[in-house]
Amino acid sequence: MVYAVHFAVAVLACYLIAQVLTRSTWTYDSPRVAIICWQAVGLALGLSAIGLPLAAGLAPYDDGVGTALLRLASGELVPGFGLAHAALVAGGFGVGGVLIGTTVICGLRALSAQRRHRDLLTLVARDDPAAPGALVLDHPSAAAYCLPGVRPTVVVSAGTLSLLDRAQLAAVLSHERAHADERHDLVLLPFTALCRALPWAAWVRAARDTVALLVEMRADDRARRQHMDGALAAALLRFASAPSRVTPAGALGIAEIRTTRPLPITLSIADSHLDARVRRLLTTGRPPRVRGAIALGVTATLVVTTVALFVG
Repeated sequence: MVYAVHFAVAVLACYLIAQVLTRSTWTYDSPRVAIICWQAVGLALGLSAIGLPLAAGLAPYDDGVGTALLRLASGELVPGFGLAHAALVAGGFGVGGVLIGTTVICGLRALSAQRRHRDLLTLVARDDPAAPGALVLDHPSAAAYCLPGVRPTVVVSAGTLSLLDRAQLAAVLSHERAHADERHDLVLLPFTALCRALPWAAWVRAARDTVALLVEMRADDRARRQHMDGALAAALLRFASAPSRVTPAGALGIAEIRTTRPLPITLSIADSHLDARVRRLLTTGRPPRVRGAIALGVTATLVVTTVALFVG
């Protein structure tokens, strides 16, 4: 039963670390490190959710989960292992099946949506020298997004071309290419799956929103290496004031605004992801290396400990 208690503690630790990361402000200055920390927390949470019922069911074996499973699979039944324990073991596999199945389903739905949208783009989109490397949709609304995948596609609307000047458009295109290069869709996928698997857990939805914001900030950082911060910030503000279309399913947009809990910084205008990104682009700050290193160490230890509980 000791292993089950350890898995329960790991679940609690995932929750507490997620709460800290959601409320922390240093993550805005170092989104790449924060994203890695969030991925570690998500992995540890999934493993702990699977391991907790398995460890409880395999408690009579008084061994690590992996070793106990091998003993059970070989047909070794120890005294005290009854029907209730077998049900807990089955429950552990059920949790794993739900998590893996939900992730696969979310991934397949995203791929399907991307495929349909690519087929549509072949009919209605065009090349334009004003937006090199991107497809242009003849629509007056402002829109810019990336369809990720093996062959990523950056799409902008005609409304965007008329809304932004050359420097702003170049910054936006670099932002979208950063999403494609770093496969941010795959970063978000497990958190989207967790939201579907645990629809009642508000903190999981908050975590997903936080990671989505960090992904946008990471793409902003890639764009600001090649362009002035002011150009991208001005583009975001213009998107905020212009009527824009909803980013299609399976895509990552330049100016998606999601309703979420209050952000962990003081803003002069309405709380939103877009506002936080603009404020960040217009202020300079140094990456918090010490706090980032501590967060990486804590989350890495959490993952290693969770894996070790399976090995025994």
